Amino acid sequence: MAILKIARMGHPVLRHRAQEVENPAAPAIRNLIRDMLETMEDADGAGLAAPQVHVPLRLVIFHVPPDRAEDEDDETPVPLTVLMNPVIEPLTGETEMGWEGCLSVPGLIGSVPRFTRIRYRGVGPDGSAIDRTAEGFHARVVQHECDHLDGILYPQRMTDLSLLMFRDQMRYQPGAGAQGEDLGEDLGEDLGEEADEEVA
Repeated sequence: MAILKIARMGHPVLRHRAQEVENPAAPAIRNLIRDMLETMEDADGAGLAAPQVHVPLRLVIFHVPPDRAEDEDDETPVPLTVLMNPVIEPLTGETEMGWEGCLSVPGLIGSVPRFTRIRYRGVGPDGSAIDRTAEGFHARVVQHECDHLDGILYPQRMTDLSLLMFRDQMRYQPGAGAQGEDLGEDLGEDLGEEADEEVA
């Protein structure tokens, strides 16, 4: 197992669409998942995408830990999930603003609109199908991580760049409170420089 370096904003691997995982059970994929899990845990993140560790594959890992679920209304914990070749379907046109950070965009945080309810499908590490609906923070984490697979970082989703700021300046935001956590640290801040939530 190894802690991987995290690619930061500006690196080409974060700007391009990742490739499909052809064999979810391949030894190289198992090793990558193991290293991504260790990297995410080391960063105290809620999620991580393979392109963030310099691997251009459509693979994400995420969870909503019990302590984070307790901070949200009607939120339930989500066990650690390994999701490959994901497809996201919005189940509503309603969006909600929320603070996000990212291991690949260290030190910054921004208010990002996300669909409040989604369905996501994909394949697990054993090749089994995953098909779930998600709301709230769970939905936000999945959307954030899967954006990485299409070369999108959260600032590109923002509608008001005046709400992009350094994390240590959140104290000046009215009512920011705990929302200022990274999806990388919270959502799982991305790890390393080249190799986070906030979501990750």
